[in-house]
Amino acid sequence: MAEFEEACQMHNIKLFVLPPKSPKLNGHVERMQRTFRDEFYTRPLPARIAGIQTELNEYLDYYNRRRPHRALNGLAPLEYLAMMQEESVPQGGESQMYWPITFP
Repeated sequence: MAEFEEACQMHNIKLFVLPPKSPKLNGHVERMQRTFRDEFYTRPLPARIAGIQTELNEYLDYYNRRRPHRALNGLAPLEYLAMMQEESVPQGGESQMYWPITFP
């Protein structure tokens, strides 16, 4: 594991390690990984990291702002959060996710 951690540090990749004995957190991570595998990694991706980062940012914006989530009664996470806070969905600005392609 030390080699992996050193490589991440060398490339300025921040690691987040789940605390021991936290199965609830692990379930959330596993579910999101499945979604990414099914919706993001199955498409052709650019060869360069900068291009992949751009595509990932676009997918994350789509995931958070427009993608319906069954667990949230068909709302996107930011729509659900806005509803819970009785506010409007934030628009524009710097995103953690975005995707230029329309998904079903």
